[in-house]
Amino acid sequence: MNFNLNIPSPVVELKSRLFIKKNVSVFVKRDDLIHPFVSGNKWRKLKYNFKEIKIKNHNVVLSFGGAYSNHLHALSWFANNQEIKSIGVVRGDKGIKLNPTLLFCKKNNMDLYFLDRETYRENKYSNKIISDIKNKHKNIYMIPEGGCNDLGVKGCEEILKESNEKYDFICSSFGTGCTAAGIINSLEKKQYYLGLSSLKGAFSMREKISNMCHQSNNWGLNFDYHFGGFGKTDYNLDQFMHQFYLNFKIILDPVYTGKLFFGIFDLILNNFFEPKSKILIIHTGGLQGIQK
Repeated sequence: MNFNLNIPSPVVELKSRLFIKKNVSVFVKRDDLIHPFVSGNKWRKLKYNFKEIKIKNHNVVLSFGGAYSNHLHALSWFANNQEIKSIGVVRGDKGIKLNPTLLFCKKNNMDLYFLDRETYRENKYSNKIISDIKNKHKNIYMIPEGGCNDLGVKGCEEILKESNEKYDFICSSFGTGCTAAGIINSLEKKQYYLGLSSLKGAFSMREKISNMCHQSNNWGLNFDYHFGGFGKTDYNLDQFMHQFYLNFKIILDPVYTGKLFFGIFDLILNNFFEPKSKILIIHTGGLQGIQK
């Protein structure tokens, strides 16, 4: 699978008067630069899943996501490149308008099936549509929503292994918790992981992430910067992302990374991090989320 990947992804330091004032150092691991379409944590989570697909000779891959799913977007391109049939089960009504994300999926030969929100929430992995898909395609490989399985966690465990630098705090956004678990599993004893939620009311994620982790005493989650819920934004977040690009020439998305960086900057402003802390923020890609 040679995609001309930018691996290891580069780490850059951000310079700001705020950081000087608070006596902290802030670095960004640019996983968004790994690949134009399979970037950030999507490459990490799909890498070993597709190796498994090749080893077991599966010819169809099935996965799940919302209408603006970074995961389905990346998976459709990855599968098409590997000449593997892809199927996406999308949260939403069948008559939903195809946005740029779903149009990209179809362009990459992904078949789309739609589940109403209730069925998707309660029973997305086992329902009539899934049964019909499995009856139609016998040699199918299923990847959970967001690529969140043991192989996805394994891929995310490699993020910190690409750098020999020592950081006090490792920060990322989280959705399914797969990336968070991978990072936590690769932490050194004196390091601390802080995950910022892009979802409203996602408190059950603590248990889910804990169940995927080998250690449980050096990480925490923050739920204060979801801006009203998944995919929601407001004027302050939009202005922050715009100014962030002007200052650092790094693009953020409104679903995950915009909220992440907004939150970290606000926590620095309010003295959450001790002086002399070295903070590494993982840019997890997903920039297709900018498109409407």
